[in-house]
Amino acid sequence: MLWDSLLPVLLLLNVMTTRVPHELPVAVALTAALAVPLLWRRRAPLAVFGAVAAAALVQWLTDVQLPADVALLVALYTVAAHTGRRGALVAGAVVEAGVLLACLRWAPEGAFLTPFVAVTAMAVAAAVLGVNTRTTRAYLAALVERAARLEREQEQQARLAVAEERTRIAREMHDIVTHNLSVMVALTDAAVYAQHRSPDRATAAMLQISETGRQALTDMRRSLGILRTDEPDAQRHPLPGIAQLEALADQMCAAGLPTRLDVHGGHAHVPATAQLTVYRVVQEALTNTLKHAPTGTRATVRIHCSTGALTVDVTDDGPCPPPPGTAPSGHGIPGMRERSAAYGGTLRAGPLPGGGWEVHTRLLLDSSGAASA
Repeated sequence: MLWDSLLPVLLLLNVMTTRVPHELPVAVALTAALAVPLLWRRRAPLAVFGAVAAAALVQWLTDVQLPADVALLVALYTVAAHTGRRGALVAGAVVEAGVLLACLRWAPEGAFLTPFVAVTAMAVAAAVLGVNTRTTRAYLAALVERAARLEREQEQQARLAVAEERTRIAREMHDIVTHNLSVMVALTDAAVYAQHRSPDRATAAMLQISETGRQALTDMRRSLGILRTDEPDAQRHPLPGIAQLEALADQMCAAGLPTRLDVHGGHAHVPATAQLTVYRVVQEALTNTLKHAPTGTRATVRIHCSTGALTVDVTDDGPCPPPPGTAPSGHGIPGMRERSAAYGGTLRAGPLPGGGWEVHTRLLLDSSGAASA
């Protein structure tokens, strides 16, 4: 309001200091009618333009020329800057009609074209400037909205990344803790059973328990150490992969589950994350067999590596399949499915027709599988 009041004040001061006394009342009244509505031009641009245009018509009818006619250009600019294209066109047509009437009455004899073109150019300039202002304002508003949307998307992606990382850590901790505790429980039972009959075997079992516990601590430090770049243990112990499956099979044999491992094809080209997936799937499958299968069960792990895919089969020869309609509970099988889905694979886990249990998955190593991972 303070800025918009500057032009009306200047116009009123101009007419009060330049007009002769007998013309002053009419000139001041018309100047006020032309300039004072500009105080509200930002709030109601169309209404202000209509008021200024009506005052200009009265001025034309009374045959009084005033510098306050510039208020029409200011009102036209405001309409173009704050309303749509239709409002700007209507206001421009009204101003152009006023320019034509003014030039017909007040232009010097024989010099109609020059003032008409000059005043028309000023009106067009005011309208174009207003349209450009409105376009710039809309563009800046779009930029602000886009920046806010990008910020919201980044926050959402950050939350999704945090949730995904939590899920990954929980899955890793589940696999590590479940497997190693199951092995330690089995070895402890064996040590208790053999402590009187075969002290040497009991001692070997206790040493194996100690080694399994240390391995569990190492795996946990390694998995959590990935979150910290200054964690040296994550660098000393790489992520387990297909090469470590033989040690896993030996560990299961020591825990009382004879395990045979068959690896077909080279796995040097398999990414480290895919090898970790294979290791965790095999580890979870063997752990489930160790926990649920009866004594004397044997397990077989078959890994087939090719250029674009990697197949994993874990079977056991347990004598009795689970009763019909029962499904295993817990997070083991869902975790294996999530790991397989990361590489475009579908995990199948269920009883075999002749007894025993099978876990089968096929990981895709081509571009589609890598994109999914």
